[in-house]
Amino acid sequence: MVTKGFRPILLRCFMWTLAAIVAFLILFPLWWIFISSITPAGELFSKPLKYWPVHPTLESYQYLIDHVGLLSKIGNTVIIVGLSIVIGMIVAVMAAFSFARFRNKGLSLAVAFLLGSMLIPDVVTARPLYDFLRQMQLYDTYTGLIILYISGLLPFTILILQNFLNDIPVSIEESASLDGCGFLQSMMYVTLPLLRPALATVCIVNFITCLNNFFTPLFYSNGISVLSTAITQLPLRDNMYAVPWDLVSAMGWIIILPIIIFVAVFQRQIMEGIMAGGIKG
Repeated sequence: MVTKGFRPILLRCFMWTLAAIVAFLILFPLWWIFISSITPAGELFSKPLKYWPVHPTLESYQYLIDHVGLLSKIGNTVIIVGLSIVIGMIVAVMAAFSFARFRNKGLSLAVAFLLGSMLIPDVVTARPLYDFLRQMQLYDTYTGLIILYISGLLPFTILILQNFLNDIPVSIEESASLDGCGFLQSMMYVTLPLLRPALATVCIVNFITCLNNFFTPLFYSNGISVLSTAITQLPLRDNMYAVPWDLVSAMGWIIILPIIIFVAVFQRQIMEGIMAGGIKG
């Protein structure tokens, strides 16, 4: 029979064991991708299985730089993803503030339109958007891609921020106005600081969404290539069973590394956003 004093110890052991299992399930694939990227192609499927390469090498990364244009793709990704997130967040904050603070039929229809747009698959709007971009001379341009990235991020971002704004009392902004704050000052110095956890959470989600966006740069661009489409330029080998897993792993590690860094830097804000959402629900 388990005594009362022993139960907390058992519960703590169970929680640590569960945490270790979850951590292993998350970290082991990342570790496997990394060691696959630094293992020579001829040793990838050697037996017995090795958890660290006998002859580690950076040839895969060097190949990507020399033959796939990795550095230019990283530069294009930084420009397109960075500007899309910054501009998209500015537009989304203003739209969410309007939806949360002003109520009329027009704004209600706009919110319904946003919800509806999230249900439309990208392939449905591909042809009209393609024609539109060509007519506006935005096809295969940074501007065209950034506009498309932003349009894909806005519905989710606006709805999340509006949800958080609905829980911030209007009386706080009214008090600020009594102290002499204008509309923009009230939004900048009173509302936005309270939105910081939500902004951090949405930023990381949008960052991952942009990096994983494969359809938009592949369909609406020919000369501007980003990291997510670089896998289409990897050389095919003799048969379908000879996929260049070393290059694929190197490309995968390059894509996932900034996500890991971003989450590590902003983990506190992300957890605050998740906790705020959980408490609110």
